[in-house]
Order: sequence, then structure tokens, then C-alpha cells
Amino acid sequence: MTYFGFLLRFLVFPILALLLLTFIDERRFPPMQHFQNGKVVWKIIALHGIIAVIYTTPWDNYLVANGVWFYNPALVSGILLGYVPLEEYLFFVLETLLAGLWWWFLARRLPEPSNFRPSRRGRWIAFGVLLGAWALSAYLLFAGGQRWTYLSIILFWALPAMFPQFLIGADILWHYRRLAGLGILVPGAYLSAMDIVALSASTWSISPQHTTGLLLFGILPVEEVLFFFITNVLIIFGMTLMLSNLCRERFFAWRRRNFRGLP
Repeated sequence: MTYFGFLLRFLVFPILALLLLTFIDERRFPPMQHFQNGKVVWKIIALHGIIAVIYTTPWDNYLVANGVWFYNPALVSGILLGYVPLEEYLFFVLETLLAGLWWWFLARRLPEPSNFRPSRRGRWIAFGVLLGAWALSAYLLFAGGQRWTYLSIILFWALPAMFPQFLIGADILWHYRRLAGLGILVPGAYLSAMDIVALSASTWSISPQHTTGLLLFGILPVEEVLFFFITNVLIIFGMTLMLSNLCRERFFAWRRRNFRGLP
């Protein structure tokens, strides 16, 4: 299976289905009361796509350049940007669009949780736990041996992007934990399952020397599952916080306290 074929079957077609549902929902559902609506949602999805390309490109090029994963040259276009084929950059954007549309589908249907309890202490505790996990990943990356490379570099790369999310709104994310949980679980599990297809077809391969050797279904490295879930964590957390009215109110209150005279 070519990489373009993989993108078409497993990302483009589901995205088209979600787009159709999105346009139907625009007519069926009233505006969401607890999140922003309409054009703002599209802008936030687009922003996440841009961030995904910018933030992931150096990391992905490093992995390919060091042989952590590699692509079958007969199954990619041959158009390289750095060490990475064009299809991989398209994957960044398509995964973001898939997760963003899925978030929107859920946000329209799940009821607003009651009794939001803001907790500055909770935000700092969550951040501390995250920082500890990042420190462990740094140790494994630089001192843990080759078999920890892929696992540790995923965490070393991804967790810092979650630092501001937890500091700004860990309590808001907990408030919307059902939305966040379902938003992450479905695309994470779906893309992990589709990864089995790509690995079986040799569309891409993962270096056994750079992984722990823990495989699901005899073929899927646990690191790949972690990658698909943690990338969806970043997207779904970002969508939830950037579109939440609770988070917007917190931001404007902070701005009024620190920049008096601004509207």
C-alpha cells in the first residue's frame, strides 16, 4: 500500500464523512453555549494544523535521519522535505483535521458538566507530575540505552507542549474530562489500528533496535500507540482550552489584572 493510498483510505475518507456530519450539524444543533462556535472553530483547527507541522517537523526528521523509523521508497512519492516524504507532512495536517472534527462532533452532543471548581493548586500539581514525567523521559533518552530511544523521545518532545495547557487549564480539562477522554480515545485507537495495516504492508517500518520490543498483536510497537494517543492528547486538549468559554474568561481576567487599561 502506498503512503498516499493509506492517507486516502484511512484519513481522507473519514474526514469527508465528518465534514458531512459537521455541515448537517450546523443546521440541526443550536450554537454551543459553553464553547465558541462557527468560524472560530475552523480557525482553531487550522491553527493546530500549522502548529503540528512546525512543531513535529524537526522531531520527525531527527527520527528518520537516525533510523528510528523509515519508509519503503517504492511506496512513497519520493518528494522529500528534509529526510521526510511529503506524505508525512500531509499526515500531520490530516490527523489534526480528523481529531478536530471529531472533537466538534462530540462537543455538540455531550452536555455541559455542572459545578466547575477552579483549582490553582490542582493545576500546579498536574504540572508537577507532568514535569516529573518529562524529566524521566530526558534521563531515558540520554542515559537509558538505545532500546528506550523511540519511547523517550516521544515523551521528551510531546510533554513540553502540554506544560502551558496544564498550567492554564488542567482544572478545565478535568471539568471536560468526558469530552477530552472520548476525543482522545477514538482517534488514538483508530489510528493505532490503522498503523497495523501500514506496518503489515511495509508502508513504513519501525527499528526494533530503537524500541522496547513490546508489541501488540505481534506487530504494533507500544511506542506507536503512545505516539498516536499523545498527539491526539495535544490536539484535543488544545481544542478544548482554546474554545472553552471558561478558559477565555480566565484569560481575559488575567489580562485585566496584568495589563490595566486594555479592554
